[in-house]
Amino acid sequence: MSQDTASGAREKSPVSSVATLHKRRVGGLGLGRLNTVSLRDQAYARIKEAVANTDIYSERQPLRLDERELMQALGVSRTPVREALSILEQEGFVRTVPRRGIFIVRKSKREILEMIMVWAAIESMAARLAAARATDAEFAELRQMLATFDDDPTAHLSEYSDANMAFHKAIIRLGGIELMSTLTDGLFIHMRAVRAVTMTQDNRALRSVRDHRAIIAALEARDAERAERLVREHTMGLAEHVERFLYLSHEMGEAGARSSPGEGFAVKGNLHRGTVADAPTASARGTGEQREHRHVRHV
Repeated sequence: MSQDTASGAREKSPVSSVATLHKRRVGGLGLGRLNTVSLRDQAYARIKEAVANTDIYSERQPLRLDERELMQALGVSRTPVREALSILEQEGFVRTVPRRGIFIVRKSKREILEMIMVWAAIESMAARLAAARATDAEFAELRQMLATFDDDPTAHLSEYSDANMAFHKAIIRLGGIELMSTLTDGLFIHMRAVRAVTMTQDNRALRSVRDHRAIIAALEARDAERAERLVREHTMGLAEHVERFLYLSHEMGEAGARSSPGEGFAVKGNLHRGTVADAPTASARGTGEQREHRHVRHV
């Protein structure tokens, strides 16, 4: 084949024609890059986030996830939802009960105390490392997290509860060891829920702000030993409070509810474009036909 013939063949090839069209009409077809994240992975991330944003320890009844409601909220078929729930089960966030459904896992009081102790050990070591490794700008960001709450956050407990967990996760991140963040990610859902419950008790929110400011001061002074000690004492103070005052109603409720299917529990969080699911209220509890099935509420 001559050089001219080969050149003509290239010009007439479909790939060449499309490339030429694309060059002449950039964006003319309105095409964007494909989303490389699978539906399973997107469903997994959305469901996990919604569970993390749900107060899983305030309800006595088991918290059952309804596959149909999840499918409707996410706008996907059953397969990616089931695959996402399978991953969450492997990670210990949900469990499958034969002939009953899939339930959010809630820890016993003993397990919660163990998680708090593990978190205290990891975060206190992270604080020691952060005192030497982190920058002044990063410490300033920690201080900024508390700036909007002054000295008393009791008027904005929901917002402060979120800022509180962000503060603790930031200290672990500033330690500079990725494995620390990975290990605590598995505890986050339960730690967040427990801290949210206890934040309303015994003026803990007010003491929390004071403790956080003292921790920041130790970090800014590059006092590794003091930062480590303050973080450990702060978190172990939570363990002491849980040991003395926290009553987990689900430890009795779930034991008594295993004989009946229970109601579907709609997790609270943004699952799909403004869709919010509410937790069951007291009026929705009951047995048999008296149960009211909670549906996803669109806002």
